[in-house]
Amino acid sequence: MPKILVLFAHPRLEKSKINRQLLTVIPSSSDITFQDLYELYPDFNIDVEAEKKLLSEHDIIIFMHPFYWYSCPPLLKQWIDMVLEFGWAYGPGGTALKGKWGFDVISTGGTEEVYQHGARNRFTIPEFLAPFDQTVHLCGMEYLPPFTIQGTHRLSTEEIDEKKLSLGKLFQGLLESKWSIDELKNVELLQQIVG
Repeated sequence: MPKILVLFAHPRLEKSKINRQLLTVIPSSSDITFQDLYELYPDFNIDVEAEKKLLSEHDIIIFMHPFYWYSCPPLLKQWIDMVLEFGWAYGPGGTALKGKWGFDVISTGGTEEVYQHGARNRFTIPEFLAPFDQTVHLCGMEYLPPFTIQGTHRLSTEEIDEKKLSLGKLFQGLLESKWSIDELKNVELLQQIVG
């Protein structure tokens, strides 16, 4: 069974309509490690060696965060800058993460319609996530399509429940190795693979 590391970054979780609820569907399993970065490192003083050890012990790395100004909250960016060291994660001898999988689980206030070519935000979510894609690729990992929850301010209780169910199925399917890497990479967004 693969081991999953969830790197969760939300600077104002208490104000989040959706993220607190999404956390409830992460299965309780010894094969899942949940790291609330803002809870662990409120001073941004990241324990690099501890984080590298966790990365080494897991097969799937999930960056779970709200979409802030077309990117991630600042602590997650600092985590990437500090933890993914040259010579360890990439570059000569940097093979510690080779073969692992990585992807983003993101929430956006904007709807799917505004993240299209010709719409207000001009680019798609996968295009905005190109820096994550390239970072994961540079580290020798496989980058999977994102799982997105969009238009969060307008979602009904029923729609939130559907998103939660879908994310829960994704976690369970990953734990059970339900899909091959090719199946996972063959969708635009990961929620499409769970139906």
